[in-house]
Amino acid sequence: MSSLISLKNIIKNYKSMRALDGVDLEIKPGITGLLGPNGAGKSTLIKLLLGLVKLTSGTGTILGHPLGSQGRQIRNKVGYMPEDDCYIPGMSGVEVVQFSACLSGLPTVEALRRAHEILDFCGMKQERYRIIDTFSTGMRQKIKFAAAIVHDPEFLILDEPTAGLDPEEREALLSRIRLLWMQAGKSVLVSTHILPDVQAICDDAIIISNGQVRLSESLENLSRTQSPAFSIRVYQNREKFAAALKQHGLGPRINPDNSIVVESANPDLSSLIWQTARDCNAVIQSLIPARNSLEEVFMEAVKEATSTKEPAHAAS
Repeated sequence: MSSLISLKNIIKNYKSMRALDGVDLEIKPGITGLLGPNGAGKSTLIKLLLGLVKLTSGTGTILGHPLGSQGRQIRNKVGYMPEDDCYIPGMSGVEVVQFSACLSGLPTVEALRRAHEILDFCGMKQERYRIIDTFSTGMRQKIKFAAAIVHDPEFLILDEPTAGLDPEEREALLSRIRLLWMQAGKSVLVSTHILPDVQAICDDAIIISNGQVRLSESLENLSRTQSPAFSIRVYQNREKFAAALKQHGLGPRINPDNSIVVESANPDLSSLIWQTARDCNAVIQSLIPARNSLEEVFMEAVKEATSTKEPAHAAS
């Protein structure tokens, strides 16, 4: 599958501070999560992709266009939802989305028709006619999302799209994002601090820290444990069962939800678990393959980046 974005040794300096340090990255079609702590370089990376800041060095392409030039052509193909509010005070919600459509080249009447169509898709009802200054944070998020997709872009960059949304609206927006990929074939880069959002909709994840890409992998591979592992829920004799597993050298870990996780290179691990349960008169409610949590993967990557952090290079 060809890459939508390909970056080679990307460096971006702001005077003496290095914001991006040798970034090599390939982003394939689908939904990709961009993760990293504050100051990791995510915003700088997004601005580079949009052609809003200049490279210090390195090469790359986005949607077939060379990075660092043809910024207008790139932005015509990309829908961008910024983290911060970016509306003109005094305009209604539908006028904001219509204005975004006009900026992309649509005639005024067609832009209005398209704005209403997209706002219907986003679940905006009569509130679309209210002045946007009176909108709640969640409503402004929906307007920003609508403005990002109104010109029917090939690729979407969404920066903290679910910030300020209540749980119901958050689930609805995540469903819309997934729908855009599954039914309309629009690839999405989602920059967020909300790890469950990434787990819910993303195919791949990128973890960036200290201006460097620490991980770029499919969620399936990231969640796979190095050795066979199982998560076990036991109905009775849980403590006795866990002690017996420990005697077998399995080193069980009891999670806060009282599930037991065991990991071993033993190819007959599941058989050993069932035999141990029978010996202890323990009743197993469920036995499912265990997965690494994205939070654990993220924290480990960031911890590694912190421990290997070097002083910032001077700008060339």
